[in-house]
Amino acid sequence: MSIALHGLRTVIYPAPDLSVARNWWAEFLGQEPYFDEPFYVGFNVGGYELGLLPDGVPAEGPLVYWGVDDVELSVASAVTHGAHVHTPVADVGDGIITATVLNPLGDIVGFIRNPHFSLDVA
Repeated sequence: MSIALHGLRTVIYPAPDLSVARNWWAEFLGQEPYFDEPFYVGFNVGGYELGLLPDGVPAEGPLVYWGVDDVELSVASAVTHGAHVHTPVADVGDGIITATVLNPLGDIVGFIRNPHFSLDVA
């Protein structure tokens, strides 16, 4: 069983000090976040998501999510190919489904189905 990756969609940076991270990224990008809550801050960068997660693990580095049609099927396919579930499939809000696996090399591979994704290249 193989799956189709539709391209990169999201990068999530661990942000133990969310306020500092939020302000740095806002200044660096020259824009305010479109979503700004104590549990997550999100910026739209050219149609892609740049997120800040206060409970992210800095030692694991940023999480990168690949767009897929079916997150559960993608996780199952990865597990069939030797990966292990890192974070289980979850609806993280507004119909957005995510999960991560650890591949046999120890890399974290993220999958996301975001029904709101639209590449803004303008």
